[in-house]
Amino acid sequence: MADDDLMKKRQEWYEKAKKEGKLKANPTEDHKAGLNALQHPVRRRILKKLGQGRMRFDQIKEEFQLDDMHASFDLRMLEDTLYIEKEEKDGAYEYYLTPRGEAFLVNVESQHDLK
Repeated sequence: MADDDLMKKRQEWYEKAKKEGKLKANPTEDHKAGLNALQHPVRRRILKKLGQGRMRFDQIKEEFQLDDMHASFDLRMLEDTLYIEKEEKDGAYEYYLTPRGEAFLVNVESQHDLK
């Protein structure tokens, strides 16, 4: 994707998240929530895996050996902090990275081997 297209995609996502009230009013709170979500290594590994492509809930559970409760909790945390989004497809949810999740992989994960 060209740089201009990528910037446009990020801006559209940001405006959508802002309009839907998903961004926290206080940037410090938003940053703190994001850091809290990324403290757990499983959530960082989920982001890394989603960087390779979309995954269904059951695939994530199997890949990371999680039960329903833990998978739901981790995915909800990543959703609430805007690193991932989900979309219903063929009766199941698929999870994918947002521009914020993509930026994490580019700016942080690629710089450090976070396990």
